[in-house]
Amino acid sequence: MLKTNRREVGKHLLILIGSAIITAIALNEFLVPGKIFSAGINGISQIIATLLAAGGIHLSTGWFILLFNIPIGLLGWFKVGRGFTVYSIMVAILTSVLAIIVPVNNISNNALLAALFGGILTGVGVAYPLKYGFSTGGMDIIAVVLEKTTGRTIGTLMLMINFGIVIVAGFLFGWESALYTIISIYAMSRVVDSIHTRHQKLTAFIVTSQQDAVIAELNQTLIRGITVIPSFGAYTRQASTVLMTVISRYELYTLEHAVKEVDPSAFVNLVNTVDIEGNFYNETEQLKLREKTAKK
Repeated sequence: MLKTNRREVGKHLLILIGSAIITAIALNEFLVPGKIFSAGINGISQIIATLLAAGGIHLSTGWFILLFNIPIGLLGWFKVGRGFTVYSIMVAILTSVLAIIVPVNNISNNALLAALFGGILTGVGVAYPLKYGFSTGGMDIIAVVLEKTTGRTIGTLMLMINFGIVIVAGFLFGWESALYTIISIYAMSRVVDSIHTRHQKLTAFIVTSQQDAVIAELNQTLIRGITVIPSFGAYTRQASTVLMTVISRYELYTLEHAVKEVDPSAFVNLVNTVDIEGNFYNETEQLKLREKTAKK
């Protein structure tokens, strides 16, 4: 168990570092030189830094990213969770430092390419932390809070939140800059939704000969109903059990890890689920159930 925890922490740290590097490159190599504005706090920080630069005050975008993330970090601490917030603030701090250190270079003289690649890289930098249970800070934390209360996807919420950045960019720096910003933010939101697919559902069919142990492990890690179907292997001529459960894609890693931990030889078949009817607990409902169970 200790090795597993260390492995998980190590994986989170690698994702944290990779996300910060990718986001800093997207900012300083594509978006900032082309006056194309990123999403959320990064975009707001870019606007402020650009306005100050026009007045002769040159401060890196990274300083403003760091400044804005302090109050948002407190919001995440109380509304989302401590583990989520600690990793998120670490990403935000590392991104800020790298944005200050990495020199600003105009890699592409083509504004459309800069908008697309800047948006795609930003989306990758945002989505993988969200996929593994934390974020890059800033508006990501606000979007996660809103997702819990509205049920909308993270990408859609980010698109709505960032509409104001486009309007400000258009008024202050010209509507051409605003149009390229729209392309960048849209590319980012599509990448986020394709990677961080928490809202998509899967049906898992788990064929195992150790059904009791697998069920116990799944009940410990997931709050999902499990249907037990007796089965018989046509080739092995041995009795087995098929466990059927519906999960969100966000829970896929947890399910696979739990099954393989108990029964490495288990066969897992995953099927895309178009729609479901009945009780399907979201994260907030699961958290309430865990708290209620812990009190008993």
